[in-house]
Amino acid sequence: MSQLEERGGAPERKNQTQSKLGLWVQSIFFLCVFIAILFIPAGRLDWLAGWAFLGLFVLAVGIIAIWARRHDPELMEERQTASRAENVKRWDRVIMAVYTVLLLLMLILAGVDAGRLGWSDIPLWLRILGWLGLGVAFGIVWWVMAENTYLSEMVRIQEERGHQVVTSGPYQYVRHPMYVGVIIAILSVPLALGSWWALVPGVLIVFLFILRTALEDRTLMEELPGYKQYAEQVRYRLAPGIW
Repeated sequence: MSQLEERGGAPERKNQTQSKLGLWVQSIFFLCVFIAILFIPAGRLDWLAGWAFLGLFVLAVGIIAIWARRHDPELMEERQTASRAENVKRWDRVIMAVYTVLLLLMLILAGVDAGRLGWSDIPLWLRILGWLGLGVAFGIVWWVMAENTYLSEMVRIQEERGHQVVTSGPYQYVRHPMYVGVIIAILSVPLALGSWWALVPGVLIVFLFILRTALEDRTLMEELPGYKQYAEQVRYRLAPGIW
């Protein structure tokens, strides 16, 4: 290797190291915020359901992120930078902002209810169902990410990446399987944590994602070549036989 190649490789390695360090800092910061959102409203640190949920979430997200970073780094890059793209739909920015507020409210209510005041009395079998639902939801999310390299966090056509219609895997059954996983997860979290009150913002999130599905589907029909033909073959957006 020439000295020029060695000098050229050094800045690249330095940038990669800085990128990894920045990612670790962001992850630790996010984890601290997550802990605060759950346990400050709960008013105690011995809330076992809260720690179990936190552990499952970190484990699932970590596994999916490590897998995606090794097998599809372009997907990870897209999901990390999509919100800064110029062609993100304005209505989607509004929807995601409302979603963030409702998600925070759901977790805070779960902490206050199940962790501190004990307003709700959810049967054990429903709590178990909630934990199983979370496992199913994370499985669906991984499956979708494994099949769709264009799975952005925001609604936009990725022309710079040669955006194409994906028809394999879960996309054989519904047109928006990622949202199926999100909806299952949102409805499962309040049950797993033991809070009926947290279901109120959870249900609102479900309706919000149904709206997002309809708007995104219309966008893809109008702007993504081949999507109309795909929609003729896969008729349902979220629920086979229903919608």
